[in-house]
Amino acid sequence: MEGVTDPLDRALLDDWQRGFPVTDRPFGVLAQALGTTEAEVISRLRKRVAAGQVTRIGATCAPNTISASTLAAVAAPEARVEEVARIIGAEDGVNHSYLRENRWNLWFVVTGSDRAHVDGALARIGRRSGLRVLDLALVRPFNLDLGFSLRGTQDAAPVRPPPDTGALRPGDRALVQHLLRGLPLEPRPYAGIARALGREAAEVQERIRRLVAARIISRFGVIVRHRALGWRANAMVVWDIDHDAITRAGPVLAAQPGITLCYERRPVPGVWPYRLYSMIHARSRAEALARLRDAAGLAPLAGAPHLALFSSRCFKQTGAMAADTPRATA
Repeated sequence: MEGVTDPLDRALLDDWQRGFPVTDRPFGVLAQALGTTEAEVISRLRKRVAAGQVTRIGATCAPNTISASTLAAVAAPEARVEEVARIIGAEDGVNHSYLRENRWNLWFVVTGSDRAHVDGALARIGRRSGLRVLDLALVRPFNLDLGFSLRGTQDAAPVRPPPDTGALRPGDRALVQHLLRGLPLEPRPYAGIARALGREAAEVQERIRRLVAARIISRFGVIVRHRALGWRANAMVVWDIDHDAITRAGPVLAAQPGITLCYERRPVPGVWPYRLYSMIHARSRAEALARLRDAAGLAPLAGAPHLALFSSRCFKQTGAMAADTPRATA
């Protein structure tokens, strides 16, 4: 783990990417497990956030459960990459934006409270940039965990049932927006969120537990910045496979060690035929390509046309948007 040599910091960042305590003093629970003090845990996490190695301590959510989202791309001329990236990043709903090695070179995720918000953001980006925007809507996920073992292990992602959206209640969206921004790094973070929402801390904690149990919150814990910690060879691999074949290929690909994301998306006929997407995060390009060769040799994927779109720059990486915000109209 680059820049993290202290064993306590390694344990703090590695062991609590999932299963973060939902109790009055969660950092005290971490301190007890690690044999240190609550104040020391909070101090160390603040330092890692300041160093850009930790994004937040908070939630990631199953897509299109509590909010709407899509993956999108534009083909920006080389001379306009910086300009177009600024246009994309100016949208509040854009939470990830990367430059990748392809003619369709700027890739980004748009989130919002509903599909109308997402559509509006895509339309504004297209209008302001003068470029066609590919809208690659999610069809079905196979692995969206995106946790990173900082000790070098590459376990297969656990298979999880789909989210139970019947668990959603009024007020959950506003609560989740706080969790997507991150917990306040203070001894009683849930009490701070409760005050901001005008609710009781016990009720906030119970709703978080229920949303985790319903898999609407897909991961709750330390969210690290993988590039800052050494995973700099990151390839989005897209596969040209038909929908029926993906039914078999998707779960097989998602179960491979080193595959950190795997899902089916809607193609754009005549422009972008790829339906199956997978992410490989590695410490070197050679390592990423070795993992791709292993994946391409799997029976359901053998001979399938595919592209590896390595990312060369990250323009934006923040928590997603779940709650309503004022919308730009220009």
